[in-house]
Amino acid sequence: MTHDPGHDRILSALDIRAEPFAICALEGACSLGLGRVPRATLHYVLGGRGDLRLPGHAPLELAPGRLVLVPAAIRHSLCNAGGGQVGVPACRPAGLDIEEHIARGEAGGNMVVLCATISLSLHGTHGLVDLLRAPLSLDVTRAPVAAQAMAALLDEMGHARAGGRAMVRALLLQCMIEMLRARLEAGDAGLTWIAALADPGLWAALGVMLDAPGADYTLDSLAQAAGMSRSRFAERFQAACGSGAMAFLRDLRLARAAQMLSERRMPVEQVARAVGFQSRSAFSRAFVAMWGETPRAMRGRAGHAAERVQKLA
Repeated sequence: MTHDPGHDRILSALDIRAEPFAICALEGACSLGLGRVPRATLHYVLGGRGDLRLPGHAPLELAPGRLVLVPAAIRHSLCNAGGGQVGVPACRPAGLDIEEHIARGEAGGNMVVLCATISLSLHGTHGLVDLLRAPLSLDVTRAPVAAQAMAALLDEMGHARAGGRAMVRALLLQCMIEMLRARLEAGDAGLTWIAALADPGLWAALGVMLDAPGADYTLDSLAQAAGMSRSRFAERFQAACGSGAMAFLRDLRLARAAQMLSERRMPVEQVARAVGFQSRSAFSRAFVAMWGETPRAMRGRAGHAAERVQKLA
């Protein structure tokens, strides 16, 4: 694959934050529903075999060394096939809180997964993972750089040392860069938006949308932010992202709305206004079309999922 210097600029400007961490232990053949998490979730399989299930996607096989990034607000479950023989690790992140989520099923064999919610930023703009629409996966056993980073991360988590939080963040960022680089080299269609980030003009327009998705944008105002004519901006945005700018903005608004509803901090009406919908009915129709359920149903489901996870912990 031809080296793209634009990808260098993007990957070198990434920053990551990850917390809280959790150890998910599935004892015997069973599943652990994780509901909709407001931020993207990173899973790293420490032991056992099974799969990760998401609506609308084929099950993703899980085995030791598998690293998976699940986009924010996507309901998913960890499922244990019941074949491994791994106990719950004794590691605890230095200076970080860690939770334990345990599910018990029938038959023998455990699957243990290290999980963390993450946020990615670029050039000081938060919400980069809002652009993800499908999970990303990396087999760390075939990626020496990521394998070394994860081994160092687990060692770091097992010892209370100065700078533990900073070291964990640096090692996770190394793994994320390796994952994105591998998927870019493989031509992953889910990362077409990376081309837009490599274009300074398109990145300027994406940046304002990420910072304030609920603002009153038009194609003309976004073209102005990009420093382009309306027609040139529309053409370049379509070519880079695979969709028109306004359709992309709508999806971004609905993704941000799903995160806000999953956090359950605001009622549905306030969420609709915060992401740029003046009509509650128009918001509900668009939301159902994208997520397959009403905003109120997602908000209620998030509450039930949180209660279930608290009982499992």
